[in-house]
Amino acid sequence: MPSKFKKDYKQWDRASGKTTVHKYYIKNTPKQELIDYINNPNGKPKVKQKCKNELTRRGVKLVWN
Repeated sequence: MPSKFKKDYKQWDRASGKTTVHKYYIKNTPKQELIDYINNPNGKPKVKQKCKNELTRRGVKLVWN
């Protein structure tokens, strides 16, 4: 199963009575959001490493200052 960026959540529509599940796969997350999470001091180290791995998979070169 693909790795997740955040937990999934269910959203219930009152009008139709249907429930939709929103999934946060790391491969669908925008590049800027991944970079912001890496630079966030409150981010979890495990998720930061997932973000770094995803960016290298996409071919983005990370430069540390």
